[in-house]
Amino acid sequence: MTATKQQTKSSLVPMAIVAVLFFILGFATWLNGSLMPYLKQILQLTPFQASLILFSFYIAVTFTALPSAWVIRKVGYKNGMALGMGIMMIAGLLFIPAAQTQIFVLFLLAQLVMGTGQTLLQTAVNPYVVRLGPEESAAARVSVMGILNKGAGVIAPMVFTALILDSFKDRVGTELSQIQIDEMANSLIYPYLGMAIFIGILAFAVKKSPLPELEKEQEEQGSEKGQIKQALSHPNLALGVVALFVYVAVEVIAGDTIGTFALTLGVENYGVMTSYTMLCMVLGYTLGIICIPRFISQPNALMVSAVLGLLLTAGIVFGDSQSYVIADLLLVPFGGAQLPDTLLMIAFLGLANAIVWPAVWPLALSGMGKLTSTGSALLIMGIAGGAFGPLFWGLTSSATSLGMQGGYMVMFPCYLFILFYAVKGHKMKSWK
Repeated sequence: MTATKQQTKSSLVPMAIVAVLFFILGFATWLNGSLMPYLKQILQLTPFQASLILFSFYIAVTFTALPSAWVIRKVGYKNGMALGMGIMMIAGLLFIPAAQTQIFVLFLLAQLVMGTGQTLLQTAVNPYVVRLGPEESAAARVSVMGILNKGAGVIAPMVFTALILDSFKDRVGTELSQIQIDEMANSLIYPYLGMAIFIGILAFAVKKSPLPELEKEQEEQGSEKGQIKQALSHPNLALGVVALFVYVAVEVIAGDTIGTFALTLGVENYGVMTSYTMLCMVLGYTLGIICIPRFISQPNALMVSAVLGLLLTAGIVFGDSQSYVIADLLLVPFGGAQLPDTLLMIAFLGLANAIVWPAVWPLALSGMGKLTSTGSALLIMGIAGGAFGPLFWGLTSSATSLGMQGGYMVMFPCYLFILFYAVKGHKMKSWK
């Protein structure tokens, strides 16, 4: 009992530092939900071009996840975190020339660099949460981090709206003059400069912090390719990568396309719609902390999440975008906005999605041992789903008579695979 208390006490400072990093990750990530419709308006982007804003951010994972694992083995987890934030700082600075020139490719480059920094930071920080405590309660610890991450997702769109969008509410759906476009674009400069400076200071603080180093993997495991092959020989990890890929696809669709969909429905406060989804995710994470593993196991919680996601997706695709029943029941009586039911069901997807990430990580890394960092990097590659989810949503939106609303049908196969992983995939110990 004494040893357990000492272990818990020794974990408090590292977990507190990691908690701050998860907040920063969330803040930078969920700015995209406001940035996407904002740039769509000032750069006059098509839906496909707007989806590239998210694509360029998340596709960085595909190219940098495995190199990130190599970097962490060379420099350590703590230095990897600091380096990741340093790259994020550079990305924040790149938004300044992008805003000044209004060149779309520069915005995409800034997003790509931001995604690269986030990937390195994610690869370093997630194993901390899993390994600083018992495996059976890992989902609860990740849920705590998730509350901070998604809590930042609630705050980020509000900050973005307060600093940038409030002055331009009357321009929703109107044709902008070049002077107005310049004014809106330049409003991005100081917020991103401030964010870059803050992240740079935090990177220096982490570098000098008393964050303990996790045990490094042994180099004699073999080549990078050999380690990947060893890791993928574990079906629970390989299928976990796919589960996270489709999960991040639906998470980003729910969090980052809701503002664009709201813009097409004529909702003035489209910039804060991501906050609705994130609030639901915070509620989901809170339920996870309370219930896992006390009242429900990680696999069963994952199964419930998948079923709820399927039901909400059906409601979004086949629902009436002119119906306001949910808002009349839950929002209007308390002074909230009257929003379409389909829009609110997209937000409710946050509740369905919340438990997926914290449940899949420990299930996928179970039994990985010294292959943890390679397994972590492969799981981080699942974040690439955030690049393709909105892309397929945009393409499907253009191909169906239901438009953007019909585009959400791409989430059906995603939730079906998550359901498979919850029921069977995570239990598989061999491909035979």
